Amino acid sequence: MRGLIVALGASMAVVAGPGAASASVDSVPTPKLGWSDCADGFLCATAAVPLDYDQTSGPKIDLALIKLPATDPARRIGTLFVNFGGPGASGLERLRERGKWPWLFSAELRAKFDVVSWDPRGIGSSAAVRCFDSLAEQESFFGSFPEMPGNPSGNAAFYAKSKELADRCSAKAGPILEHVSTADTARDLELLRRAVGDTKLTYHGISYGTQLGATYANLFPDRIRAMVFDGTMDFAGKTVPLDTRQDVATGISDTFTQFLRLCTEAGPKCAFSSGDPKAKWAALTARAKQAPITVDGETWTYSGIINAAADLSDSRGWPDIASLLQRLYDALSTTAVSTTALRAASEPYTSNRTEAFNAIQCSDSDVPTDPAVYSRYAESEDQRVPYFGRIAVLDMMSCAFWQAKAADRYTGPWNRRTSAEILVLNNRFDPSTPLPGAQDGAAELARARVFVTESYGHSSMYVPSTCTEQVKRDYLISGVFPAAGKTCAIDASPFAG
Repeated sequence: MRGLIVALGASMAVVAGPGAASASVDSVPTPKLGWSDCADGFLCATAAVPLDYDQTSGPKIDLALIKLPATDPARRIGTLFVNFGGPGASGLERLRERGKWPWLFSAELRAKFDVVSWDPRGIGSSAAVRCFDSLAEQESFFGSFPEMPGNPSGNAAFYAKSKELADRCSAKAGPILEHVSTADTARDLELLRRAVGDTKLTYHGISYGTQLGATYANLFPDRIRAMVFDGTMDFAGKTVPLDTRQDVATGISDTFTQFLRLCTEAGPKCAFSSGDPKAKWAALTARAKQAPITVDGETWTYSGIINAAADLSDSRGWPDIASLLQRLYDALSTTAVSTTALRAASEPYTSNRTEAFNAIQCSDSDVPTDPAVYSRYAESEDQRVPYFGRIAVLDMMSCAFWQAKAADRYTGPWNRRTSAEILVLNNRFDPSTPLPGAQDGAAELARARVFVTESYGHSSMYVPSTCTEQVKRDYLISGVFPAAGKTCAIDASPFAG
């Protein structure tokens, strides 16, 4: 993984240390939160924060917050801030959807904490990055976005559309585009901590939320009560896109190997289990390289099949992937017709999630700007990790063409001693934040311990484990770490039915 930085190369930005960061934020008046009912037991509020922390008396933006109040106020400890990752997904929507999932937030945890999430700056209801004039224009653009190319023939169209997205955002998004770095959001989080009245921060960061947590921990190292990093990233070396640095290609490949193994063991409970699933996969992809495969009225290219098979983060959806692969294997049609992007077919564009994802990721990284570098590297990665090697090279392609720069992004150091030791959770087979990257990230921090769940998929959010939730709960409530050598199992196999 370290060789990737040498291969792509770039200069690093330098930002001020935690003293300057805390002084800047400390000069900002604490936001006033007027919580009001917003249905289903949730409360909502807004917080005014500076657009630019170098000009704290300048223009303000509003951040939208949501709270699930502690169910036992008499035993309430404080506020648990949660960032669900992405970046780009609405924290308001995700807390509504997932705040009452018992394997993520148990009744005991919810009794003692107000659980609070928010739309970070640039996302959803918080000064959103807008690159289109209307929802219809958004849907039309992303509906015509080429699927991530599984071979070089698709590169040109994919690069062109990625550049068009970057150009649209540059022309339309306005000043927010230069102020959506993770460091800016970490400064916002410090203001939100003060706004809820907690003397120190209690935090649960998932996936990208661990990047936010690590940034906060190093900007405000003495203001931490407890931090859980869940599905953890490698924080250093931001000269390449995050998924390349994290070696996501290997993570996907290793997790897909487990998908095939568990499918075989599940027998009839897994639709792709008959015969030799590994051989069937090889035959299916080889056939798709020759011509698209049509099944049930849908046409699947090689790239579309690879993208679908790589969607392993939520292991509860693995049976659906197995069913799709079996239907494609049974069909093996030679009919070739045009196809639209897989993302547009499976997830209609209804928010600014994609724009915000690119805006934040591109703000945080220095990456090559020559498309030829990506083309060469995609080929070498495809040889290193068959099927999935290209994904981590190309999935943030718009950053190659991004024009806005964040002057205040944070690039380290990552090892400032924090007032509390951090609990790092990671699954054994995680396609988005592979365990080796999580271990590297934990080693970069001054005080962190890694705890492994023997599971498959991305973070504890998508892989139910009552055991892991108790480990997290005991730490957040009492500061207790699990015994050395302990691991947790998941509640059920992905193919348990």
